[in-house]
Amino acid sequence: MEIRDARAEEFDEVGDVRLAAYVADGFLSPQSTYAPTLRELGADGLGQILVAVDDEPSGAPGPGRDSAQRLARRERIVGTVTLQAWPHAGDILAGPGEAEIRALAVVPEARGAGRGRELLAAAIDRAAANGMRRLVLLTQPDMKAAHHLYEQAGFTRLPERDWSPEPGLTLLAYSLDLD
Repeated sequence: MEIRDARAEEFDEVGDVRLAAYVADGFLSPQSTYAPTLRELGADGLGQILVAVDDEPSGAPGPGRDSAQRLARRERIVGTVTLQAWPHAGDILAGPGEAEIRALAVVPEARGAGRGRELLAAAIDRAAANGMRRLVLLTQPDMKAAHHLYEQAGFTRLPERDWSPEPGLTLLAYSLDLD
């Protein structure tokens, strides 16, 4: 697996990965009014979209090919995370020096191999390299596996920044100081 910046021609696939992950876990319905926002997040250039890619075979050896010949490989996006710095992120950021982690997602069939952990670490490293002093993120209360992942990475709850995008839904804020 490799983690790298997403290419513009991959933005549709990145959106598919995000929706597949959120829908599979029951955190979003395909008809949700948030689905288009989740799909397009970062495609406007206001942020950095990182992707985790695995190689998959793109064809099988045909007649006359040397059996030792390696198959052609195609990169497949299996996970993604977006990093947005102030002032281009959501209202959760307090000012310069803060960045927001958004839309961490790994497709269901690629989970369990540490890809989410590696994507989160790459976002943390990128934020630090860009001079950010604090990372902030919002998560749904029932995303228990994500909470565990964030806490293992050193994030702590930041309840004073919890946010309610709509009545009946309060997103939980977490932060990590990078100093």
